[in-house]
Amino acid sequence: MPVGTAGSVKGLTATQLEEIGAQIILANTYHLHVRPGEELVRELGGLQGFTGFRRPFLTDSGGYQVMSLSALRKRSEHSVVFRSHLDGSRLELSPERSIEIQMKLGADIIMAFDECPPFPASRDEVKDATERTARWAARSLSAHAREDQWLFGIVQGGVHEDLREQSAQAITSIGFPGYAIGGLSVGEPKEDMMRILEVMDRRLPEDQPRYLMGVGTPEDLLNGIARGVDMFDCVLPTRNARNGQVFTWRGKLSIRNAKFARDRSPIDPDCLCPACRITSRAYLRHLHMANEMTGAVLSTVHNVFFYLDLVGRARESIVAGRFETFRQETLEGFLGLSH
Repeated sequence: MPVGTAGSVKGLTATQLEEIGAQIILANTYHLHVRPGEELVRELGGLQGFTGFRRPFLTDSGGYQVMSLSALRKRSEHSVVFRSHLDGSRLELSPERSIEIQMKLGADIIMAFDECPPFPASRDEVKDATERTARWAARSLSAHAREDQWLFGIVQGGVHEDLREQSAQAITSIGFPGYAIGGLSVGEPKEDMMRILEVMDRRLPEDQPRYLMGVGTPEDLLNGIARGVDMFDCVLPTRNARNGQVFTWRGKLSIRNAKFARDRSPIDPDCLCPACRITSRAYLRHLHMANEMTGAVLSTVHNVFFYLDLVGRARESIVAGRFETFRQETLEGFLGLSH
């Protein structure tokens, strides 16, 4: 899912997103609440009517942003009181308030309000946050009143296998149509993330979607799929594009590198995206070096298309019964070039 935090995937229009095959994008409850406000979005037709992107949306609950953006906050069992990162005004989010905002935004998939512990954190801190997340999940479900939305529960537990198992048991016993895996890719070693995903693969229902929040690199996606993950979101495709880094089937490419100044080849010869059909590496490098916004746009078109193409090919390989071969060949391909 391309990330459109404030209702917009940076650098791309709704038409461009549809043209390159985006089926669903992610927006964020907290950011849309503080600006422009959920009432305005509701009045203008919900997220689809407001943004012009007519395909599905998923909204995060805002819990992660409350914990990561606000230095001045007070958490209780009922809610979290904090200061807006925009103007310092007093705000409060609870499970009920988060669900109310998400219902007004009108996303197709919404998230239960959770507490995401930082990394590193003590086991006791992670345990408290994990248990509170389960209580808040039950309150989120009780507050949800739209039958045209799916509400996902979120599993927490840090890098502690037993806490993850307890969280999975608690959240699945409440009963949701899908489950998100939160609290990973927050600074923990990569091997810990994969170890926890293996635990989740054993503990979450096989017949319901699993969403790994905030992950990741192309390698992370393939390794996550191998461990039972169905859905991903990450800012890497768009953020890296703005900084001149593009993803290819032969590894990452830093387009600002001087060796591309006269390179007539497309960004990735194996890519069929609109940018690769019209743009040479030399021209893209020129745009980035000249700080022309077109460079960021073309790089973003390519990177988002590449990620969508990657998971699309992974899906096809699963249907064909050859995913593991596809994964290994693709991972080996990523090591083919060093840029």
